[in-house]
Amino acid sequence: MLLKKKRTLVMGILNVTPDSFSDGGLYFKNTDKAFKQTQLMLKAGADIIDVGGVSTRPGSLPVSVGEEMRRVLPVIKKIRQKFSKIIISIDTNKSEVAEAAIMAGANMVNSLGGFNFDKNLAKIVADKNVPAVIYHIKGEPRTMQSGEIKYKNVVSEINKFFREQITIGKKFGIRREQFILDPGIGFGKSVEHNLTIIRELKKFTKWNLPLLIGVSRKSHLGKVLQSKLNLQEVPSDKERLEAGLAETAFAVLNGVNIVRTHDVLETKKFLAVLDELR
Repeated sequence: MLLKKKRTLVMGILNVTPDSFSDGGLYFKNTDKAFKQTQLMLKAGADIIDVGGVSTRPGSLPVSVGEEMRRVLPVIKKIRQKFSKIIISIDTNKSEVAEAAIMAGANMVNSLGGFNFDKNLAKIVADKNVPAVIYHIKGEPRTMQSGEIKYKNVVSEINKFFREQITIGKKFGIRREQFILDPGIGFGKSVEHNLTIIRELKKFTKWNLPLLIGVSRKSHLGKVLQSKLNLQEVPSDKERLEAGLAETAFAVLNGVNIVRTHDVLETKKFLAVLDELR
């Protein structure tokens, strides 16, 4: 199985949305363009293609099940028709979307909030026998970065979330080896919360399950760069690659198995050397 490989795996991001924070609109309602981007990511060495039809950036609004399906299903179908053996992940927390995506060719689920937004998603994951990433969020995308964000202990609360999600999943018949854990960098966290999570990633290895991290181009990286380099402005999302690779290195050396990124080629080259050295 792909997830048992010793090297770090790369998950390439394919957002078919009009409003995702970095690549929103690039592949929206353009299946051919989305497919070409998939080809580029696979050529660069992506192990997994993560297709998302709903933006989860701060302040984003939900979309209907029907609209989400209209965005993702044609893309998944075309990718699967051309590439029979690759891992296609559907980034959704809706059971109906996940089921339709799996029928269209997806063979992995990447769920914001795990099963908290839709308990029936656990049944779909169990019935279809696919791996499932459960990633943490405090609140919901529309409000998650609003006001003061408080945790008593961010790492402990995320571990509590993982325990609850694994328990829910097992009740529906999900096998332990199907779970992949993601602490959800940027989802209802301050800059310091995100840095604490990265520093303390080893505390998530106690589950003995694959760990996924997604720091690619995220805003906390820009804020760290602005502060440490005394910049007048926060670097744009496209100017955060090196900062993201620094966090990636620390993450991989502390137990992360899968890296989710917009920048597949650069990340793949970086990890090739890092994996050789560790």
